[in-house]
Amino acid sequence: MNKPVKFLVLRFSSIGDIVLTTPVVRCLKKQMPEAEIHYFTKSKFEFLLRDNPYIDKVWLLEKGNASEILSLLKKEKFDYIIDLHRNIRTLRIKWTLGVPAFSFEKLNAQKWLMTQFKINYLPDTHIVDRCLDTLKTFNIKNDGEGLDYFIPYKDQVELEWLPETHRESYVAYAIGGQHFTKKMPASRMIELCRKINHPVILLGGPEDFEAGEAIRLALGDAQILNACGKYNFNQSASLIQKALIVFSHDTGLMHVAAAFRKKVYAIWGNTIPEFGMYPYRTSFEKLEVKGLDCRPCSKIGHSKCPKGHFRCMNDISFDFPIPELPQQN
Repeated sequence: MNKPVKFLVLRFSSIGDIVLTTPVVRCLKKQMPEAEIHYFTKSKFEFLLRDNPYIDKVWLLEKGNASEILSLLKKEKFDYIIDLHRNIRTLRIKWTLGVPAFSFEKLNAQKWLMTQFKINYLPDTHIVDRCLDTLKTFNIKNDGEGLDYFIPYKDQVELEWLPETHRESYVAYAIGGQHFTKKMPASRMIELCRKINHPVILLGGPEDFEAGEAIRLALGDAQILNACGKYNFNQSASLIQKALIVFSHDTGLMHVAAAFRKKVYAIWGNTIPEFGMYPYRTSFEKLEVKGLDCRPCSKIGHSKCPKGHFRCMNDISFDFPIPELPQQN
């Protein structure tokens, strides 16, 4: 019996970035069935990968275990490394294991030119396609099936568990964001939810609860269910899966919505879709302010607007059509 070809895939953060790597492991496993695929990530992101049927084993980086786990990985005798993170940590792993490695292009120089001087040398290529380029040597093709997200049964949220106002149908709005400049102010989120004019479930972490409450108090319980901090990420993904359409800031749940082929209204503040991380292989609309000479100001985000005016979020127009939504009884 032939020894399986063993791949080690590397991506350590964050939620959205890991979801964006799912086509790599699926295409590799389906087109090279004899492959044994291992995935190395931080322990706090295990929940994103443990139910993925295309991954044979997940390795977890925890505080203080780096040297130990590197020793264990070396004993696995991997044939290839697929580096989808490309930083100092992955460089050390590749050097230690000493096997052929294929790394994706991060485009840091192009992003720096864009954020600092607004000179655009960014390719018109989604980051998923750049990740899939790491498999060209193995003649692996993009299967066109988009992103994957697998929710364990224990994290499925049933519609009957929701308030009666939201059981028949609802719109999901992921109001969170890793940085302040990726999130609209609560006053603008209230404007948007009024425009939606349909039951809305607000999704986010505990840090978003206060903004969610401001929206709920402004619009009332019949329209707004503030679920921020009340569900874990997989449960929030379950609510995304059952939503009619999804509004989202540039955050992980936007990519989850794309995995479920939802119509996404993607809200962009200091970041831009040209960085290549817009909703993949799904219908989406861009809500953004074009022509600001200060945008993008960062490839990630800031704790406050560097200019003080926050026009990239405050000036977003909500003059856009929303699909006809079913009338509530």
